[in-house]
Amino acid sequence: MLPEPTLRLRFREMTDGDLDRMAALLGDPEVMRYYPRPKTREEAQRWIDWSRRGYAEHGHALWIIETHDGEFVGDCGLTWQPLGDEQRLEVGYHVCPAQQRRGYATEAARACVEHAFDKVGAHQVVAIIHPDNAASRGVAERIGMSLERATRDKCGHPVVVYSRTAGGAA
Repeated sequence: MLPEPTLRLRFREMTDGDLDRMAALLGDPEVMRYYPRPKTREEAQRWIDWSRRGYAEHGHALWIIETHDGEFVGDCGLTWQPLGDEQRLEVGYHVCPAQQRRGYATEAARACVEHAFDKVGAHQVVAIIHPDNAASRGVAERIGMSLERATRDKCGHPVVVYSRTAGGAA
């Protein structure tokens, strides 16, 4: 089940036909600035495969976000991420550089968090963000998340964890 369309965006599942778009998105140094490095084309295919497994196993993962006219914007969705000794439901998002600073990440992330609470039955959603990523931290704050803590991810990189509980302000 997909999140409800927003005023400007719609969601759809990733397919192998998205490889060129996803390879360009995940291979872009600006988009991947806060990752260890941009992803290769093969890694972008694995990203698509991972998302498709998520749809089958959980009913959610990262979805393609596009305008109602079909213009590719990026990806956004809900994935289970290891954090410490537990799995946490995370909202994640990547927007093409040409589409950034238009509010698309906030709009898509808000729809995904609402979907998590209303359709998935989650009681909490987190965003795991590199501490220096001010843009992503701003998205988390605009969708009603609060800073929970600073920690390290599974690879030992510093991260900040934002969270929002069902019924919390958006």
